[in-house]
Amino acid sequence: MSNRRHFLKQAGIITTAAWLSPAWAAAAPFNYKLGLQLYSLNNEMKKDPKGTLQQVASFGYREVETYGFNHGNNQFYWGMAPKDFKQLLDDHQLTSSSGHYDIDKFLINGVGKEERTRYVDDCIKGAHILQQDYIVWPWLDPQLRNPEKFRLLAATLNEIGEQVKKANLQLLYHNHNFEFVNMNGEMGYDIILRETDPSLVKLELDLYWSIRSGQKPHQLFASQPGRFAVWHIKDMDKKDPDLHTVVGDGSIDFKEILPDAKLSGLKRIFVEQGNNYVPDALSCVAKSARYMKKEILR
Repeated sequence: MSNRRHFLKQAGIITTAAWLSPAWAAAAPFNYKLGLQLYSLNNEMKKDPKGTLQQVASFGYREVETYGFNHGNNQFYWGMAPKDFKQLLDDHQLTSSSGHYDIDKFLINGVGKEERTRYVDDCIKGAHILQQDYIVWPWLDPQLRNPEKFRLLAATLNEIGEQVKKANLQLLYHNHNFEFVNMNGEMGYDIILRETDPSLVKLELDLYWSIRSGQKPHQLFASQPGRFAVWHIKDMDKKDPDLHTVVGDGSIDFKEILPDAKLSGLKRIFVEQGNNYVPDALSCVAKSARYMKKEILR
């Protein structure tokens, strides 16, 4: 009897350890819809958006993140009115929960708040038609990358975030590397996190750019739990870290990051690759999808 009790006690310890171990945590469900940031196929979308989206769907992607809108005051996605683009997505059983919009150009001197408000209203109309949840601020002009302008950016994000929230959407800020440059003891990203309202402004974390800049995703998530609603899953070339590569072929261990999904507040994921296409962009996007479905999503 004593041996049996000892066995059960040991079994209980082993079972508990298994549940608490990193190996078990890494195997926790990560059942997000497979998404693609369409900038990965920039040239293909410009030439043949219909044929490109057909291939994207055939690779196993289930949603896409748009980019570009209202260039030259035409409210189009790749030359199509929002309702027509939505129909094209429907035709291929694709959804779009997020879009990059060119709001950043309205922070440059000489552009007034009234014009910016009108543009954001246009973005909201387009996002509603596509049934998107997120409007993303995607970029910051080089002339604006200093502490003073980052504070202006934060105030503007709060203002736009309130406008977007009233439309039942959420504003996100997407990072590159320049937000993590040290400027006399502080970084632009710190200013954004500190001076924006978490209810109005959430984050789309580009994992490649944050890691390339020396940041640890876990520490970012822990600094603002629940605020990182979207991840860009972009891999880093093993030979040249300034280059992207197919997801799964690079140096970023995404499986190490997956257990932080809850801490992050993760809602959506989008694969992205912006350069270093070998042999071509469509082949890379297809290969990334195969890796994601086999190794990441479960």
